[in-house]
Amino acid sequence: MKTFLHIIWVFLAASGALAAQEFQGTATYMTKTSLDMDFGGRQMSETQKKMIQQRMKSMLEKTFILNFNRTSSTYVEEQKLDAPGAAAGGGMRFMGFGGGGSGVYYKDIQSKTYTNETDIFGKPFLVEDQLEPLEWTLTAETKQIGQYTCYKATAVRKADTTMVNLFRNMRPRSRGGDTGPEEKQTDSIQKDTVASGQTGGRSLTSRFEPPTETAITAWYTLDIPISQGPKEYWGLPGLILEVTEGRTAILCSKIVINPKEPLVIEAPSKGKKISQAEFQETMAKKVKEMSENFSRGGRSGGARIMIRN
Repeated sequence: MKTFLHIIWVFLAASGALAAQEFQGTATYMTKTSLDMDFGGRQMSETQKKMIQQRMKSMLEKTFILNFNRTSSTYVEEQKLDAPGAAAGGGMRFMGFGGGGSGVYYKDIQSKTYTNETDIFGKPFLVEDQLEPLEWTLTAETKQIGQYTCYKATAVRKADTTMVNLFRNMRPRSRGGDTGPEEKQTDSIQKDTVASGQTGGRSLTSRFEPPTETAITAWYTLDIPISQGPKEYWGLPGLILEVTEGRTAILCSKIVINPKEPLVIEAPSKGKKISQAEFQETMAKKVKEMSENFSRGGRSGGARIMIRN
C-alpha cells in the first residue's frame, strides 16, 4: 500500500510541474510477434522457407513513433522502403486478419476517446470510440530500461466477442448443421492432425483458436509522469516503455523530450467514420468471406501462417 501511495503522490506532483509548462515528447517503439509457421505438408526447399520466414519477420517486426503531450498522442508506423527483390513472400500468398498498420492511432486521455485511421483489405476507415480503461494492478517490481527506472503493472483483457464467436461459428460442422458426435469426432481428428503437423485439407478457421482473454504486462516510468503509451495502452502513472500482450511485445528504444521542432499532435481525418463495434462487424464479414473463398478452392496458394496467443 505504501508503494502504491508513493507512486500516486509522485505522479500527481510531477504532473503538476508539467502542467506549468509546455511539454511534448516522442518515443520510438519496436514490435515483435512470435508465430508458428505451417507449410501445409508442401515440399519446399530451405531457401523458400527462409524467404517466407524473413518476409513474415519484416511484417511482424515494425517500428512505431509515439508523439505525445500531457493529454494526447499519435502512434504511427515508421515507413521503410522494401529491400530490392523483397516481393511479398517471393510469390507466396499471405493472408491476414487485421487492418493496415500505416494509419494513425490518436488518443485523448482527457476526454478518454480515440481515433484510429485504419483499413480493411484496402478500404479506409476512421474508427472513433471511447478508450476502454484497463484494470491495472500496480506492483513494486522494477527494472531498468535504458536510463529509466520502470515499474511493473499487469492487467487482463477479454477478447472481442465478435471475432471470437466468428471463428467458433465457422468451425466445420456436420452436413445437417447440428453439433453432435460426428462434429466432435472431426474436431478430435483435427487436433490430432495439428499435433502430427499434417494440416493439409483443413479449413482456414479450423487451424485458428482465438483466445478468450489475454494477459498484459507493462513497464512504465515515473520519470515521464504522463498516462500515455503505445497504441491503445494507457492509464498508468507514467509513460509505458514496454508492454507484452499474448505473443506480441512492444519495446521503447528511444525517447526525446521537448524536441527542437514543435510536434503536431492531432486526430486523423481520412476514411469512413465508424465505431469500434461497427468496424469489428465489418471485419468479421470480410474474414468470413475470405475463409469461404479459401474453402471453395483457394487452398493452393502456398504457406499458411498461424499466429497463436
